[in-house]
Amino acid sequence: MAKPLTIQFQGQSVNFTLEKIDRSKLYGYVETDVQDESGKHCELGTLAGDGRSIIGKGGTAIAYLSQDGLWRKRAELKPVDVHGKVIMPVASSFDAPVALEQRATIDDYFSHNIHLAYQLVPDAEHAALMQELRAGTIFQFPFSYRGGVEASAGFLLLGSDGNVFLCVGARTAIEFIGLRATAAVIADEVEEAGEEDALDFSLV
Repeated sequence: MAKPLTIQFQGQSVNFTLEKIDRSKLYGYVETDVQDESGKHCELGTLAGDGRSIIGKGGTAIAYLSQDGLWRKRAELKPVDVHGKVIMPVASSFDAPVALEQRATIDDYFSHNIHLAYQLVPDAEHAALMQELRAGTIFQFPFSYRGGVEASAGFLLLGSDGNVFLCVGARTAIEFIGLRATAAVIADEVEEAGEEDALDFSLV
């Protein structure tokens, strides 16, 4: 059984079970079954670099190598920034209770690209929290499912159906390029245009 997400609000805690919302739950899904001429089920294979060998499912993996080409375990790796300074990883949000202290505006929410959505099912009633959510309050907190280099932005809010949702995303990166230049209008060319070139707005 998955570990619950513990939320703290006004000194009280409540455990939530996460149910991921994906396209298959919203719109359904279609499975494609590929068969050969004899009706046998086909499996996806990977063509090796030699152009002849076919690697079956489960025959490939990701390996971590040092600059010297030596094998390295994932636990030995440490994330660093562009300056080579070690980045302290964040813990999973399931390891400790999450305190709801920061409120977000609707503009804060819309300024993020949401890539994950969960429906939260509480194991008990939390009257104070539900009252805040019904009033339209959106709570924001750092969220990391398994832990990692950095946490994503988590938003706790109430849906129009009365269910509690956790939306996870990252702030939208918007870069200013510049003002759009408009074409210059030369007065002489406009004056030289005869009445024959003028548009008749009375025509339908």
